[in-house]
Amino acid sequence: LLILSVISFAESSFFPIPPDTLMIPMALVNHKLALFYATLATAFSVLGGILGYFIGNKGGKPIVSRFISENKLYQAKLLYQKYDVWAVLVAGFSPIPYKIFTIAAGLFDLDLKRFILASIIGRGGRFYLIGALIFVFGENIKVFLSQYLEMFIIGLTVLLIGGFFVANKILNKKI
Repeated sequence: LLILSVISFAESSFFPIPPDTLMIPMALVNHKLALFYATLATAFSVLGGILGYFIGNKGGKPIVSRFISENKLYQAKLLYQKYDVWAVLVAGFSPIPYKIFTIAAGLFDLDLKRFILASIIGRGGRFYLIGALIFVFGENIKVFLSQYLEMFIIGLTVLLIGGFFVANKILNKKI
């Protein structure tokens, strides 16, 4: 449990190994605890994301400006401000490296409360989806997870983005 918590925390700000790699085997061993493991991974991932946010907010600007031109940094900031919490939510749910978006959220001064909410929804959605599948199907889900989990999550992410895009277009036409 401690290692899952530490990996979940660290992966959200600087560590390259996602918590799924530990959470899935733990849940498969005891599928009745799968949702508990999802809760633990979500909580510590969001806390680690807050650390990533502060890394970007407090120390990221001087470091990033050494590697990226002022113009490109400004363009990235405009994109981030346009998609703000949606970018965090999608990165939290999908296989996209979440840590890049936690640091960018701080770097580009995304509202911290909105960042935390998007992180809870994105990370929680990912970990609870996996936890729920294991909780319901137990050992039988092992083949699916090993062969199709990445594609399944990418597919859901595409549907999520598409759904938000369509909803946004519909809402903007009514206004």
